[in-house]
Amino acid sequence: MIRINLVAGERKAAKTAGRSFQIGQKMTVAGSLILVVVAVVIGWRFWALGQRDAQMTRDIDAARREESRLSGVLKELATFDARRAQLQQRLALIDELRKGQAAPVHMIDQISRALPDMTWLTSMKQDGFDVTIDGNCLQLTALSDFVGNLEASRYFKRPVEIIQTEVTAAALNQPQLIKFTIKASFQMAGVEAPLSAAAKKAPVKKAAAPPVKKGDE
Repeated sequence: MIRINLVAGERKAAKTAGRSFQIGQKMTVAGSLILVVVAVVIGWRFWALGQRDAQMTRDIDAARREESRLSGVLKELATFDARRAQLQQRLALIDELRKGQAAPVHMIDQISRALPDMTWLTSMKQDGFDVTIDGNCLQLTALSDFVGNLEASRYFKRPVEIIQTEVTAAALNQPQLIKFTIKASFQMAGVEAPLSAAAKKAPVKKAAAPPVKKGDE
């Protein structure tokens, strides 16, 4: 007669089922933990990206405000530069006008100072800084002295050119009259270099007398 122990088989089946339940429960808990960790990481990443996006938006807004402020400053600077250029042009024009007003005064003053005795002027024409002078003198040496004085003043460029001379007929008991025309170019004093000490000690040579054209007697 064969006997079968059914109680032992039931105990083994119960143990196997209990072990399977524990393993499944552990896997469920582990999977849940993994899902929680992944959800936390994804949430933190999403929050970090949101913070970075918000910071970038704030930076862009600040940069735009700074750009607007700098554009206003650049416009004011351009306006200031334009006004400064206009003022500089006006000052340059005023200086030119002042120089232009002072030049004729200096010119006449230097011509009057260079005029020697027995010499007088009849007309004077100015074209820019060029001046043509007509006058009379009683001696050719006076004309030579006049030209030399103009050149020595450094207010007239060298050489002062004698255009023409003419000796008129002298009346009874009257000296001959010499008519002359000279041309000079005016310049402000100090343009030419001052004479050296050796040149100052050297005797000044007078301008050579021009050829004289005698009129009909």
